[in-house]
Amino acid sequence: MNGQEVVTVYETMVGITERMLDAATASEWDRLAELEQECAAHARRLKANEGVAPLAGQERVRKVDAIRRMLDADRRIRDLTSPWMAHLSSLINSKSTERRVARAYGV
Repeated sequence: MNGQEVVTVYETMVGITERMLDAATASEWDRLAELEQECAAHARRLKANEGVAPLAGQERVRKVDAIRRMLDADRRIRDLTSPWMAHLSSLINSKSTERRVARAYGV
């Protein structure tokens, strides 16, 4: 993988994280999970090609910009998903407690 290909993968990942943000904003959790898998596949591709020579000049600037954009989208996604995850956790814990009470009292 050459430098241009590396930058292209990073920029593709930016597009995916932006779609992830759209999915999280719309509470489309299944779509968000699908996009996470797609993004992870690109990350594995980058990891498999780590031996690429360090980027310089414009390629390096584009890579850094892509990473910053992904981190920003990730933060915004976490801001949207954290309340949902907390709610889901409370539902799971509530059901677990309900089952323990039912077992304890033979209900």
